[in-house]
This record gives sequence, C-alpha cells and structure tokens, in this order.
Amino acid sequence: MTAELDTPTRRLLDAANANDTDAFLAAFTADGVVDDWGREFRGAEAIRGWSDREFIGKQVTLAVEEVTRDGDETVVTAAVGGNGFNGPSHFTFRTAGDRIARMTIRA
Repeated sequence: MTAELDTPTRRLLDAANANDTDAFLAAFTADGVVDDWGREFRGAEAIRGWSDREFIGKQVTLAVEEVTRDGDETVVTAAVGGNGFNGPSHFTFRTAGDRIARMTIRA
C-alpha cells in the first residue's frame, strides 16, 4: 500500500508541479541539498541554478505513483514529464523538521 506524503515533501512536489521556483526553494532547509545522480547542489543559490537549467526551468511535472516512508525519509516513485527528462524516477526526500534537507534523484 502506498503511504501518504508528509507535509514537507508534498509542499516541495506541489511547488515543482506549479513551476514555482520560490516555493520550491522555500521547501528546503538553508543548507538543503539536491543530489541529481551524484551531482550535488547545496544551498538555495546552487539549487536554483540547477532547477533553472534542469527542473522547473524545463517545466517539470511529477505524477506521484508510489510513496514509501521510513522515519525521516520518504521515497517517491514518479512519472516525470516536461521539456527535459521524461520517464520514471525515484526521489528520496530526507526531512529536517518542516523542511527538506536532501532530495536525491535516481532512476
């Protein structure tokens, strides 16, 4: 059975699907990290640059297909669409309080 999304992860996914970069960045902790296949982007400025080039800047859409949760980690399987990568991906979100500390993307 698919678990429910936690609030920080839902907030981040909603912002991405709305192509709202400011809300997307606000979902992360101050020292938040995006790990995109081993390439790490730390902090709002680096995450914004990555997102402008490869995520929200490509009008990303994320259709959640499955959610599993274990402690402070939520794994989301999503169908990715937009003008960049299209296909299935797994996103692991690690929370810290009410924000995302780390978003890891893998196939």
